[in-house]
Amino acid sequence: MKMIVDAERSPWPRIGAVAGKFGWEAPATKSKIVTKSCSDDLAMRIASRLLFLLTEEIPGVSHIFVVENHHSDVLCDNGVIVQIAENIPIRDGWEVVDAQGMFVMPGGIDPHVHLDMPFMGTHSIDDFESGTRCAIAGGTTHVIDFMIPPRTGSLLETYRQWAEKSQGKAYCDYGFHACVTAWNDKVAKELAVLAREHGVTSCKHFLAYKGSLMLAAPEVIASFTLCKQLGILPMVHAEDGEMVAHQQRVIFESGIHGPEGHPLSRPPPMEALAVRMSTSFAELVNCPIYIVHNSCREAALEIRIAQERGVRVIGEVIVAHLMRDRSACSDPDWDLAAAHVLSPPLRAPEDMQALWAALQAGTLTVTGSDHCAFTRAQKRAGKEDFRLIPNGMLGIEERMLAIWERGVNSGRISREEFVNMTSTAAARVFNLYPRKGAVAVGSDADLVVWDPALERVISARTHQSRAEINPLEGTRCLGAPSVTIVGGRLAYHHLRGVLARPDWGRYVPRPAFGSAFSLVPRRDTVIQEERARMAALRA
Repeated sequence: MKMIVDAERSPWPRIGAVAGKFGWEAPATKSKIVTKSCSDDLAMRIASRLLFLLTEEIPGVSHIFVVENHHSDVLCDNGVIVQIAENIPIRDGWEVVDAQGMFVMPGGIDPHVHLDMPFMGTHSIDDFESGTRCAIAGGTTHVIDFMIPPRTGSLLETYRQWAEKSQGKAYCDYGFHACVTAWNDKVAKELAVLAREHGVTSCKHFLAYKGSLMLAAPEVIASFTLCKQLGILPMVHAEDGEMVAHQQRVIFESGIHGPEGHPLSRPPPMEALAVRMSTSFAELVNCPIYIVHNSCREAALEIRIAQERGVRVIGEVIVAHLMRDRSACSDPDWDLAAAHVLSPPLRAPEDMQALWAALQAGTLTVTGSDHCAFTRAQKRAGKEDFRLIPNGMLGIEERMLAIWERGVNSGRISREEFVNMTSTAAARVFNLYPRKGAVAVGSDADLVVWDPALERVISARTHQSRAEINPLEGTRCLGAPSVTIVGGRLAYHHLRGVLARPDWGRYVPRPAFGSAFSLVPRRDTVIQEERARMAALRA
């Protein structure tokens, strides 16, 4: 029996209520897409190559989901998945995507991008148009960008600016994180408005960038406290800004002025200290915390220690730190070396191995790109002083390719773990699940048909970014998107290129109090009971 889901009615009341409040509407298309598996004698072999993510959790294991292999078709209608079954009868006018021998996965979710971002006296070169073209070419169908206001600026005005520069320019769906760059009553009130009226339910705090974005400890604690009350997930860029400023001066005055000075000026202990501080703040307030772009063994260890204390810490790693080490910053080609400058910086090879191990162990669970692209000319602002090189690397298009190549093909992670760490985990953390991050009836029809036999070579000659240099140039990846589907429409084909239009992407607001907050009420009760017990002993 064929089951049709009304695309205008969400099967999840909580998400549906928020979508209705913020005026979300299903895309206007009425076309259907069926991803077809084969029905010949090779069905058993090819069936094992079709992944469908189910919603059943493995008891006692966080962020890991049961994935079963099915020889099935997926029917998409009006932007959502309406049926998953074997041998769905094909009707005239339906578009069929042949997925024989491939994996059907939820589209990737990149929770860490910087598009058209004002930073270090310039703007990142990829905007919502080119950045989301990168996304769909790499199998990603949803990105979350950071809205960064000036230190004396308005969060609401910044939201209006980001809404304006993204409207009608995105090839895939997107959302926003807020950034707290100062703390006062106005910021507190505007955070509440962003969460309640605009669905911005995560915000970033910088412990780095002294003199511009960095917050003091009392400001961070005050913001965390409000985030807990509002159900906003606090995020942290964890580097100790005071130590970085000191060490930058020391390295520069020692005569090291080139890109190689960047990793020397931001060694791992500075990151580890900031991770320890921020997780301690979260423990004090009893709120969850998301640590972005962990880059070294020491940072991952601090997260693990905090998790063992019961702190709800979600750790992210970006593709740059999984693929490149600090030696790239010493390349004789200054432009190529500068293309590898980002913060936290690239680390030693053993740190890369430690990050992969932390992913395998579940200490780190989410992967992002921290895509922040700059041209040669922009990077050359720091030609005589590494401290002035705009920080940022590419990654939206390359993230899933590289993680499959270095993770799945190397035997470090399973295909199921790949799906989780490139899509489902982020969907759950940022309260998009099960609308995003799942191949299930009622979920958005954002899919990637992944061909494990398709080879793709990463190169600036073929990437969608406007940057002239790709730091992963020449990396061969066996396994790549054959087809990317956005909102039930064919958005990218590996032979035909980008097929979507820049008005396909929709802003997706997110409800407050995501899964990371699930234990907060009970832990508050336990804390209060312990305090009462201690007070009674004194009496």
